[in-house]
Amino acid sequence: MQTVRQNEKFSTKRHRPVCALAAALVVAAVASGCADGGSDGPRWVPSASPDAGRPGAAAGQAGPAPEADTRAEEMKRQQAARVAAAKKWGLAKVPLAAPAPPAKKPLIPTREGFEIDGAEGEDLPPVFTTVPTKERIVFLTMDDGSEKDPELLRMMTELNIPYSAFLSDYEVNDDYGYFEEMQKRGVTLNNHTLNHPYLPGLSKEEQREEICGEQDKIEKRFGKRPALLRPPYGNYNGDTLRIAKSCGVKAVPLWAAEAFPDHMEWREWDQDLHPGDIILTHFRGRSDWDASMTDLVRNVMKTVTDKGYAVARLEDYV
Repeated sequence: MQTVRQNEKFSTKRHRPVCALAAALVVAAVASGCADGGSDGPRWVPSASPDAGRPGAAAGQAGPAPEADTRAEEMKRQQAARVAAAKKWGLAKVPLAAPAPPAKKPLIPTREGFEIDGAEGEDLPPVFTTVPTKERIVFLTMDDGSEKDPELLRMMTELNIPYSAFLSDYEVNDDYGYFEEMQKRGVTLNNHTLNHPYLPGLSKEEQREEICGEQDKIEKRFGKRPALLRPPYGNYNGDTLRIAKSCGVKAVPLWAAEAFPDHMEWREWDQDLHPGDIILTHFRGRSDWDASMTDLVRNVMKTVTDKGYAVARLEDYV
């Protein structure tokens, strides 16, 4: 996996890489649901607690309310649907459901060692690989957009697994409709530049065209200007962050682990997941990996679930 430290050697080759839920279906099981997420579409959130909002609950009113019974039945239904979907799609275990997102998003600093020299005091978008949280959650992100597998859309919807897309226009412009459908299913479409270049090798104006041009393209095609940028190969400089900020980028999430259909690659010395880690993968198919996107999801979810993590929605935290 290529890291983002600016003193590391850059490869000119294009970046083409190739939770254990055994709990019974009990009323108190945490299950994901959907709520209105604004223009990004549905938003993955767990069901409320049975007593939430019940009249008289604070005063100790006795006896179950009809709403609580209905909510409990819905929680069981959702869990049963997850079990059925995991079986249908060949997952080894049912994915764990993520907890409710925080009422207030955490403050995310730039990761130590990823700072820009000479930028002290500048309010630049933070660059990070992990979101500060104590919850056992990770975030799944997919880059580029070359593979447009309709089975991926069905699989992720039925399993209710959130993920974020980082798009490069040269890869997606032959089928914007695929990503429009993805957006309707609750996926946020973020910026990965127009043509996937090595940004530090470009002039300021060239970087502006790549970054702000993709901001404009996504806003025009999909109706919302991205708040997140992932620079190609994870490489950036001061111009990258200043230009990104100027055209609406709020944060630069990189990655702590990278997923392939047959293995994981790790940034950290312990070769493991941690709360809040961002996982990178790519829209790739059999021509690149000799495996499908659904094969990829089965592999990454086995790792995530075996390690006791749930997948949460990145934009709920960033």
